[in-house]
Amino acid sequence: MATFKEFRNNVKPNWCPGCGDFSVQAAIQRAAANVGLEPESLAVISGIGCSGRISGYINAYGLHGIHGRALPIAQGVKLANRELTVIASGGDGDGFAIGMGHTVHAIRRNLDITYIVMDNQIYGLTKGQTSPRSAEGFKTKSTPEGSIESTLSPLEIAMSAGATFVAQSFSTDLKQLTLLIEEGLKHKGFSLINVFSPCVTFNKVNTYDWFKENIVNLEQFPDYDPTNRIAAMNKIMETNGMLTGLIYQNKERKSYEDLVVGFQEKGLANQDLTLSPEHFDKLVAEFK
Repeated sequence: MATFKEFRNNVKPNWCPGCGDFSVQAAIQRAAANVGLEPESLAVISGIGCSGRISGYINAYGLHGIHGRALPIAQGVKLANRELTVIASGGDGDGFAIGMGHTVHAIRRNLDITYIVMDNQIYGLTKGQTSPRSAEGFKTKSTPEGSIESTLSPLEIAMSAGATFVAQSFSTDLKQLTLLIEEGLKHKGFSLINVFSPCVTFNKVNTYDWFKENIVNLEQFPDYDPTNRIAAMNKIMETNGMLTGLIYQNKERKSYEDLVVGFQEKGLANQDLTLSPEHFDKLVAEFK
């Protein structure tokens, strides 16, 4: 069985020193090893942004896609080879702005993939513009007078879209983050894990100290039941989305793959795709 060191490669991340994405990378590597994966059984698909670089820093199959399109690619990979464990990753701009339509439909579709969003509440790669996660009044180069738009709540949207696994963590809490990713990988369906991952270069408001002061850890509520959808939505709204832990999980709903009639367990690469002459002629005849 692979150790987390085997999910490392020789590519050195070029994130800014102190970036929360370092911890997310480490948590993915540890979680992959802890659930018994091998590098060749994992695919990491990422979008554009600082966080999008993560697929190149993990020793596994990887693809650095285009802005907002990590999820369509990840779903295609999973459908082509359901034997692979698939992680999609990106930032809040990638997943909750240009890619939001894909995010909502991936959630409701419930394919068996894990989506990890590194939420720094700003566009970091393009030097500090307002993202959908920026707070009202947030001043950036694109909003010098302060943002007049309301902050998007990805957790509320995920719950409304019918998510079967919703979790949130903070990049400094490596133990909790690793455990949540493990649970997301084991969950049979779409897993959304939003991670507060501070941008130390361009976001001087939502800092590590700010998150520590505002985060509400669900471990404070021993009676909290993550299988209660209404309670989960209430807790999200009560805490203004600042809670961490396993927020909601539905193990009863089947994944997309399990609902597709005749969908084989073997990936396309391991199937015999040879067509008999009779079958080929039958297919061609349909177009005559």
